[in-house]
Amino acid sequence: MKHKRIRIGLVGCGAIGKSLMVMAQKQFKDAFEITALCDLDTSKALALNKTLGCGKVTDFKTLIKLSDLVVEAASAKISFEVAQEALLKKKNVLVMSIGGILGKEGKLFEIARRNKKRIFLPSGAICGLDGVKALALAGIDRLTLKTYKPPQALKGASFIEKNKIDLDAIKEEKMIFRGTAQQAVEAFPQNINVVAVLSIAASGLVVPRVEIYASPELKRNVHVIEVESKAARLSIRCENVPSPDNPKTSYLAILSAAAMLSGVSDVVRVGS
Repeated sequence: MKHKRIRIGLVGCGAIGKSLMVMAQKQFKDAFEITALCDLDTSKALALNKTLGCGKVTDFKTLIKLSDLVVEAASAKISFEVAQEALLKKKNVLVMSIGGILGKEGKLFEIARRNKKRIFLPSGAICGLDGVKALALAGIDRLTLKTYKPPQALKGASFIEKNKIDLDAIKEEKMIFRGTAQQAVEAFPQNINVVAVLSIAASGLVVPRVEIYASPELKRNVHVIEVESKAARLSIRCENVPSPDNPKTSYLAILSAAAMLSGVSDVVRVGS
């Protein structure tokens, strides 16, 4: 008996959303049907519709009606509102811009529980979240994230502009930020989604400390995670190749979302 395909509605048709939908169409076409596309820039939605050969270009409210799973790939500015509205309309949601829900995730979790729906949060450009979630059960004493990026990858961040940091003048590795997870997300909303998902994985039991470095010699984005618990000590290093379609995004971030999509319909689940 052939199973009914899950209908996907995509909010945000830029490089990340496009890459994810193209991958989903190629690799998971038996499990998913892309039914609706939405973007503030309608030309992006129309271009993606042409690439995919499917997906009605429409407004957000209509997209929700046409979807079983709403995929947010827009921005941290609207990710919370997108997720909240989808859950209130009793639709499952996958959030790419996780930084936008940090600090407010409890409200989304409650709506999801009440409406018996699911929220999917991809691990993004890091790995090891299964270990972090497991150690949260025993208690985490310390959790830190050090991120190293080429200076150009940080251009446009509000923190850089507010503090008038001349990235072109940085000739050797330099720490440009130190603070909490929430502070990092506010300062670098498009660059540090990883700390948001890391914080949520730790179940709010510890406040992750974040350091961000501009490293001119790097060609890749590097994340180093340190976790200390009475049960284990983790040291995780991820060196990420930039996405071919968007140099500011790690290729792994797209792949992790695609892997999570695959898991929505898989009968076997590997890892916690």
